[in-house]
Amino acid sequence: QVQLVESGGGLVRPGGSLRLSCVASGFTFSTSDMNWVRQAPGKGLEGVAFISSGGKYTSYADSVKGRFTISRDNAKSTMYLQMNNLKPEDTAVYYCNQGHNRGQGIQVTVSS
Repeated sequence: QVQLVESGGGLVRPGGSLRLSCVASGFTFSTSDMNWVRQAPGKGLEGVAFISSGGKYTSYADSVKGRFTISRDNAKSTMYLQMNNLKPEDTAVYYCNQGHNRGQGIQVTVSS
């Protein structure tokens, strides 16, 4: 079955950086578009970043553009989200997504 396992979250101060990872299994990762979504406390799901199967195409929410970078390593079936210049409003549970499949989520908290 499809498994998506996120890691790399935690507590960071404003202006800091984190790198999230998502290890995928149970499907052909190299032919699957992937994305990151997040859910802030009391809010709905928000699309954060998208990457095409080969990594050639990426897109970002306006709120993270210029600060976050999505990437993937198809040989390792792993997707990444490099988050720089983090802000308190980036505090959320971040999820790795493949189609209708979603990981368990990882908490990112940005606070001084």
